[in-house]
This record gives sequence, C-alpha cells and structure tokens, in this order.
Amino acid sequence: MVTSKHNLKIENFMANSQELFEQIKDLFVQFETEHNGTTKAAKSRARKAIGEVKKLVTDYRKSSVEENK
Repeated sequence: MVTSKHNLKIENFMANSQELFEQIKDLFVQFETEHNGTTKAAKSRARKAIGEVKKLVTDYRKSSVEENK
C-alpha cells in the first residue's frame, strides 16, 4: 500500500510491529522519491519523511520486543 506523499499520516497509537513496519516502509519510499527530487521543496519533504521514520523506529523496537516476550 503506497499512500500519497501529501496524505501520509502517522497514527500515534500502540501499533503492532507489522503496522509500524508498513508505515516505515511507506515513509522510506516517500523519502527515496523526494531525495531524488531536484528542488529545495523536495529535499525538505525528504528530510521530513526521514524524520518520521526516525520517530517510528523507537516505537517499532518497543513493539517488537513486547511481541517477542
């Protein structure tokens, strides 16, 4: 599921690791697309997307550890 870069919202709830994985994957696709852009705006969107990935990594780690207990 690839969502529009303008409609991508990160849900702040206790998601399971698979849901978080999907969100991270979508954000990384967005990051990659914007990173390859040539405008300042594209580079800004790339930084925003990778920042969101950074936020989700901690939640993913917590969720993954909890699921494997």
